[in-house]
Amino acid sequence: MAARRRIDPAAGAQALRQWAQEQDDSQKTAEMKADGSMSPADRAARRRVTATAVRYTLEELAACAPGRSVEVRVPPFGVTQAVAGTVHRRGTPPSVVETDAPTWLALATGRLTWQDALDGGALQASGERCDLSAYLPVVRL
Repeated sequence: MAARRRIDPAAGAQALRQWAQEQDDSQKTAEMKADGSMSPADRAARRRVTATAVRYTLEELAACAPGRSVEVRVPPFGVTQAVAGTVHRRGTPPSVVETDAPTWLALATGRLTWQDALDGGALQASGERCDLSAYLPVVRL
């Protein structure tokens, strides 16, 4: 049985495209104040886009790698269990992957490789099934 989606795929894909555009747009200074900071409204909007994109890509991972042997954590935005194998029910899962939102979204879209994220210290992974490189990227932009 497939997991119930919480993020509408169209809304998730749109948020992911918007996140990618923001990453590509180095001239984002039109939104920024003279001191380089964003307005609270712009910051809140960007956070909503990031949250939706993260949750959407975590759902995509769970769909393409169904199972419960690896817990993927992207605090504070989301967590999912994926990859077939030992079923996790209580306590610490047998395999855990944890990273921040920008790193996860870069991995999920193929902008960053698994090995580069590990080597750079942006990704923590432990357990026998924690290497998700076979499932990445989960979305091609």
